[in-house]
Amino acid sequence: MSVVDDEKQSVHAQDAIYAEEVKHGTVEITDEAIAVRAVGWDDPNLDRNMVVLEDDSPYPEVRAAVANTDDIDMPANTLRAWVIGIMFAILVPGLNQFFFFRFPSITIQTIAAQLMIFPVGRLWSHLMPNRKLFGLSINPGQYTVKEHVLTTVMATVAGQSAYATDIIAVQRVFYHQSWSFGYQWLIVMSTQLMGFSLGGAARRFLVSPPSMIWPTDLVSCALFNTLHSQYFSGQGNRAGISRERFFLYAFLGSFFWYFLPGYLFQALSYFAWVTWIFPKSATIGALFGYHRGMGMSVITFDWAQIAYVVSPLASPWWAEANIFAGFVAIFWIIAPVFTNTWYSAYLPISTSNSYDNTGALYNVTQIVTADSVLDLAKYKAYSPLFLSATFAMAYGVSFASITATIVHTFLYFRKQIAVQARRSLHEQPDIHARLMSRYKQVPEWWYAVIFVSMFTFGVVAIEVWPTQMPVWAFVLALLISFVYTIPIGMIQAITNQQVGLNVITELIIGYALPGRPIAMMLFKTWGYITMVQALSFTSDFKLGHYMKVPPRPMFWAQIVATVLAGTTQLGVQAWMFSHIPEICTPTQKNGFFCLSTQVFGTASIIWGVIGPSRQFSSGQIYHGLVFFFLVGAVLPVIPWMITRKYPSSWVRYINFPVLLSGTGSIPPATAVNFVPWALVGFIFQYVIRRRHFSWWAKYNYVLSAGLDSGVAIATIVIFFCLEYPLNGAIGINNVQRWWGNLGFQNTAEYNVATVAIKSIPDGQKFGPTSW
Repeated sequence: MSVVDDEKQSVHAQDAIYAEEVKHGTVEITDEAIAVRAVGWDDPNLDRNMVVLEDDSPYPEVRAAVANTDDIDMPANTLRAWVIGIMFAILVPGLNQFFFFRFPSITIQTIAAQLMIFPVGRLWSHLMPNRKLFGLSINPGQYTVKEHVLTTVMATVAGQSAYATDIIAVQRVFYHQSWSFGYQWLIVMSTQLMGFSLGGAARRFLVSPPSMIWPTDLVSCALFNTLHSQYFSGQGNRAGISRERFFLYAFLGSFFWYFLPGYLFQALSYFAWVTWIFPKSATIGALFGYHRGMGMSVITFDWAQIAYVVSPLASPWWAEANIFAGFVAIFWIIAPVFTNTWYSAYLPISTSNSYDNTGALYNVTQIVTADSVLDLAKYKAYSPLFLSATFAMAYGVSFASITATIVHTFLYFRKQIAVQARRSLHEQPDIHARLMSRYKQVPEWWYAVIFVSMFTFGVVAIEVWPTQMPVWAFVLALLISFVYTIPIGMIQAITNQQVGLNVITELIIGYALPGRPIAMMLFKTWGYITMVQALSFTSDFKLGHYMKVPPRPMFWAQIVATVLAGTTQLGVQAWMFSHIPEICTPTQKNGFFCLSTQVFGTASIIWGVIGPSRQFSSGQIYHGLVFFFLVGAVLPVIPWMITRKYPSSWVRYINFPVLLSGTGSIPPATAVNFVPWALVGFIFQYVIRRRHFSWWAKYNYVLSAGLDSGVAIATIVIFFCLEYPLNGAIGINNVQRWWGNLGFQNTAEYNVATVAIKSIPDGQKFGPTSW
């Protein structure tokens, strides 16, 4: 009997059981019951009026981007795929690491890598001979979509700068420590690969269930299918131009348009038009400004700004509505009310900088010894640390999102987690899981080997070198990641939003091991990035799940690419610190200022040297923010209780972890990254999806891919052709200096002396008299 016959027989058996339950009145046939039966729980992503399809996903977003068939004879794990993948697993991470330290920076994102790899694969299939090398075909024919997926995953799974490389850079710049390459390699490998073992354990909860749709993967799937001219029923039968031609038009339009807001007329990006009418008003600047204000001008003509958080065409509208509601409530209503609770009225209302009691930027060198250890006498003689209203609120919201995530997961997902713990692939109520069940799965002991190896790497690194981090702290950091991976992963897979653990890990280690900045950075990295890498691994596995790439080649592609990427990034970083004069200084002539390293290093001093006890404990300025933990624990209970009595109420769409964590990028993000984003999301994900579903199904994700791709490629062209040559001197006397690029900044919000609501008299200070 064929696999398909087995699948149908299993489904029919389940239907027979369900029909018997209906007959005897065990279950009631309602819209809710149909929705729950389709995916196993009451999912707000489901349409209550849907028709449950046996041979396709119950989610229209998935049907529109993913084929419900599989060609098992299509090659994926080929020599060609591995050679191209290894090339890009070195090239992309190397370039990203090089430009990571430069401002303005450039990052090769997934969409850009996807487009760069495609012509290389096609060129290979046309030029390389059809011969065998070590029994492997050099050119097995046309470059397939499965090969393209595998090579793209290799290029991007560790394509961004490894988080641990910032630890190494901070040790060089802030603490003048240059430890051996062995220490650096062990730290990077352990922090990058530890999450993969965790992701393997979580895949039955985050990959197999149909409700875990991973919206960002759907954009990639749409682009893969468009580039390879894949057609399937979920696209619908709407007439009009093909998806390939539509993508080309969207890509070219986005590419050429971005030269305006990205280079020629940057005021279109920061379109704070109200502040241009009243340029000297500090109140107008605080309310309508985009730089240090609250961004109520709400307009931008820059897709990079609109999609700064995530593409509004990829997230479900109900999730975007939660985020927008959270933004308005927290940063437009609550934050201004508390502007002077923490003396924030003397500071810009929205900025990511920290300040002293004179309104100047906080100078951490004033409070530490030559060994970067807190000098308590200097600290008491200098100043406590002050944050803007939105920055302080962002910490409180981050605290609330941590407890809200746990409570929300227990209330809404506990039954699904219990079911998925027992359910195998072929038992999933989803055609994609059943199609993938025919491939050999990754055995659990592979993940166990990765975990034990990376745990050993971590222990060796912290014990052999003087990190001041005990093994118990290493274990505690991993436990934090392990506890939160599935709850946060489920929220991200459903809503496209990830709850961050960086602040809570800083808080915990700051209390547990005060005065140890290196240990603080390592703890934060293992506690936060282990989860991030686990979810990155899981997201890529879901991409392979959608595109029907065999799991075992996908596993090894990710592991090999991560090792190559991390080693390459360390080599590039070592070369840069050895060959670039004055790197990581404000006067570096080529722009290698290392802004991220500066932020990371300052955080290590604030949390590791000063410590949270001097900021959040009882009697300290920001002690009130600790109560946000309690607020976050209580909030999810409210909609849960309401929906138990009124299950069809709109309250079922309220998701407090998303509402609280969706604004986690503020600051530096402002209203320009949220209001236009929500407006575009409302138009496409609500209005067009409801009124013109056939157009939405055919073009929505292709449009998102086209706009993202155009901006990505245009950014690279602008940087290498117009900004990087001649040390940025191109157009310095004309394009760079006209009003649309420079003059629009002549407003109160760009003037530190006038942007604050309250002014500080000359020679005086604000804040408490003792601390």
